[in-house]
Formats: sequence, C-alpha cells, structure tokens
Amino acid sequence: MELLHTAHVPAGDGPFPTVLALHGFGASAHDLLGLAPLVRDGEVLFLCPQGPMTIEPAPGQRAYAWFPLSGAGEIEPTALVAARGMLEGFLEDALERYPIDPDRLVILGFSQGGVMAYDLALGRPERFAALVALSSWLPDAVLAGLKEDPARASLATLVIHGSNDPMIPIDRAREALARLQGLGIEAAWGEYEMGHEIHPHALRDLVGWLSQGPFA
Repeated sequence: MELLHTAHVPAGDGPFPTVLALHGFGASAHDLLGLAPLVRDGEVLFLCPQGPMTIEPAPGQRAYAWFPLSGAGEIEPTALVAARGMLEGFLEDALERYPIDPDRLVILGFSQGGVMAYDLALGRPERFAALVALSSWLPDAVLAGLKEDPARASLATLVIHGSNDPMIPIDRAREALARLQGLGIEAAWGEYEMGHEIHPHALRDLVGWLSQGPFA
C-alpha cells in the first residue's frame, strides 16, 4: 500500500463495518486512531492513512498533510487530483488486504482531511455508506469537478463544527452545509462550543450517529 497508515482491526474474520479516517493538516496517521475503540466497542475496522506531504511545524519535527494550504482555504486542482488519486489507490489496496464490508464503508475527515472526505464521497457517492466532515470546509475545487449523480441524495452525511473555531470559522461549515443541500444532500448538523478540535460532547454525538446510522 502506497500510503503509510495505522489500522484497528477487530477480532474475528469479518467483513467489518469500516471507517476510512483522514487526519488534518499537521497531524499524522495516529491522530484519529483513538476513535476506533469508541465506535461500537471497537467492533468497527478503522484505517487511518497518512498524508503524502511532509511539513516541519518546528525544527526537528515532522507532520503531514494532503495538500498545501493557502490563506483563502482554496486548493490547486492539480494538488487535489494528486491527493485523490493516492487515496483512491490506497482504498483499492485496502479492500483487498483488509476484511472490509464494502456496503458499510464510511469516510470521515478532520479539517483538511474533511476536504478529502468531501472530494472522494461526493465524487463517488455509491462507494460510501456515509460521509463525516469534522471542523472542515467544502472548497470550490471539489465542486468544480462534480457531475450530476442521483446517488448523492441518499448519502448519509454528518457535519460537525465548533462555534469558536479560530482556524476554520463556522461560517465556512455553514457554507458547506448549504452547498451540500444544493447537491441534494440533507446533512445532519452538529454545532458545539469548541475550537478546532473534537470536544467530548461532539465525540459522543459522532459515535452515536455512526452506531445508530450507517453501522446500525
């Protein structure tokens, strides 16, 4: 598999409901793996690939990203296509290597990882049982390449954001919600008094939504 990754694989033969979890800018493949034991008591397979772009937040430190950031929050189409291709290849390899139930595959992303989750799920909605965007935004570059697809209307979607997020203002998430509605998607919405993070109350609702929805 081309991308480094971490994985939580439940005991047993499977196939298992699965979350493809995509970290944010400056994090790593370990960032979201801690969610795995919380969803259905660890009975869900989690795959957490690491972004291919290496950054140095401080001398001697290494972190990872999916694409370069700009001040306006937009991305170059070529960077998006490159990241998409790597993730699609990773997922194809994962479907062969891990006991994934393809009918119960959820894509989840935090911040920049949420952009990639939007991109993959909105581009091929029939592949995923659900889409989760945490503290993220939906840029023009994702929408620009989309073709009409009636399958999007049935894509279960959850958007969670903090009202005090200093990095991605909540208005960007509200804009994403409106854009999803324009695509025929009636997303569930969670707004919390938190910053750029997953507050315990948001985590509780996320776990409950997954357990009662796509993994019910």
